[in-house]
Amino acid sequence: MANRVTFIGAGNMAGAIIGGMIDSGFSADAITATSPDDSMLAPLRERLGIQTSTDNAAAVAEADVVVLAVKPQIMRQVCEGMRDAVQARRPLVVSVAAGLPAETLERWLGGDLPLVRCMPNTPSLVGAGAAGLYANAKVSEAQRRLATELMEAVGLVEWVDDEGLLEAVTAVSGSAPAYFFLMFEAMEEAGARLGLPADTARRLAMQTALGAAKMAMASDKSPAELKRNVMSPGGTTERAIEHLEQAGLRTTLAEAMDACAARAREMADELGKN
Repeated sequence: MANRVTFIGAGNMAGAIIGGMIDSGFSADAITATSPDDSMLAPLRERLGIQTSTDNAAAVAEADVVVLAVKPQIMRQVCEGMRDAVQARRPLVVSVAAGLPAETLERWLGGDLPLVRCMPNTPSLVGAGAAGLYANAKVSEAQRRLATELMEAVGLVEWVDDEGLLEAVTAVSGSAPAYFFLMFEAMEEAGARLGLPADTARRLAMQTALGAAKMAMASDKSPAELKRNVMSPGGTTERAIEHLEQAGLRTTLAEAMDACAARAREMADELGKN
């Protein structure tokens, strides 16, 4: 990745992506992060050796890629404050802010810009993220590859052709780590009721989830087939799966994901009206 990248924002997600980029071989000298508070920048500067600045416009002036990594609530102010610098440089803009439509971001930045929206998730913080990406019509193939390389530094990347599908990405992966954390919580409580120490039940549940995910990703078999392979007729797994099915796990999960996607649409509408 032979480009200069400026991160507007220096929070956890920006730090995770920057760390992944450097681990992937990208030069720290070509990365800049900005924040109005130098105390946010100092840890990144000291730990990763990147450039830092409290001046967004100055940092954008040299950038080939600008990553928007600030909270949606302050994004308009931030974008409008560096609009002239962005228009003068015309970099690829990558937004990792939830809910803000590409058209809205482009408008706040002055318009006519190549822009990629990214829906990452929190496991990006440990290099095991999953992100859905959408590019507007002004993004070139080379810029798509660049955005892919950027986000693959912290995990899996999948592109969608319809921006509205980012709401489905939110339901499937953006918000989904919390679904699994809830399952770990419930399994820990159930294991404790069955007599295990709570910390033992927690570790077993988490390692089992990690193993199941690795096994599924390494296999060419469907999840349904992998599930059947664990189930012996009349055995313990079959009894547990039958109970989960009868209790409506599929319906509950589908309804939860529908609610998640609906809220993502609502947030996009609310934020996009500004």
